[in-house]
Amino acid sequence: MQNKIVAFIGDSLSRQQFQSMMCMLTGGEETRDVEDLARQYGWAVHHGGWAYRFKSTNTTILHAWSARLCDGERINASDPNTLFAMHLDRQPAFIRNNIDHLGVLVINTAHHWSELKMNEDKQVIFLNGKPLKDKYLLKIENARIFKVNNIVKWLDSKLASHPNLQVFFRTTSPKHFFKGEWNTGGTCDNTIPLTRGTEVLQEESMDKVVADAVNGTRVKILDITALSDLRDEAHISHYGRKPMDCLHWCLPGVPDTWNELLSALV
Repeated sequence: MQNKIVAFIGDSLSRQQFQSMMCMLTGGEETRDVEDLARQYGWAVHHGGWAYRFKSTNTTILHAWSARLCDGERINASDPNTLFAMHLDRQPAFIRNNIDHLGVLVINTAHHWSELKMNEDKQVIFLNGKPLKDKYLLKIENARIFKVNNIVKWLDSKLASHPNLQVFFRTTSPKHFFKGEWNTGGTCDNTIPLTRGTEVLQEESMDKVVADAVNGTRVKILDITALSDLRDEAHISHYGRKPMDCLHWCLPGVPDTWNELLSALV
C-alpha cells in the first residue's frame, strides 16, 4: 500500500476497524513515522474523521464518519434547530470528492438504520431531492436495502475507470444483547470464549443484504458477521465507560481479525 490511501467509511464499528488497523501497524505505540493529517481533510481533530500518514511508505490510513453512507444537509440552513435531509441516492461527500485518490475503500452501514436513530439524528429521508413519500422505502430496513444497492451500483460503475482501487463492503458487525436490548436491560456478561461453537458452518453470508448487493459486481464482500457472532464475550460489556456495551468490541480483539482478512484479500 505504499503511496496509497486506505479509507474506512461508516459508523463507530468502522471506526473500531480503523483503530485496530492503526494499532496493528504501530504496535499501539506512538512513533515519529506517523503524521496526523486530519486537518488536511477539513476535520478538526477527533471530529468527523481521523487520518494518519506513515512517512516511511507515504501510506495514509483514515476513517470518515458516514453511518448510513448517505449525503445529508440541513433542510433550512438558517435555522439551528432544523431537521436534516438524508439523501438515499447521494453518496457520501468524502467518497465522491476523494475516489480518484483512494487505493482501498472499506465501507459499512447497519446499526444506524432504525427509527430511534433517525429521530435522534433529526433526519428525514429524501429521494430525488424531495422528502420521501414511498411507503415501502419509508420502512427503515427497506431504505437500508435501497441505500446498500445504490452505493454498490455507483461504486461498481466507478471501478472500470479506477483499476487500482479495491472496494470492500464489510458485513454487519453482530451485537450480543441477551435478556433484552441495549435500552431494556440487555447484558453480555459471558467471559468464556466460543461457548456457542468454534466454527462457521453455513455457506451463505448472514448479511444477505450486502451479499446480494455485491453479487455480480466488482465490489468485494468482507464477510465478518458469522465469525464475529461466535465471540459474544468479546464486547466492551460493563468494563467501558458506558453502562453496558454489547455492540462495540474490546481492542485488541475481534476487529483485528477483520483486518487480517482484509489484508489477505488486498
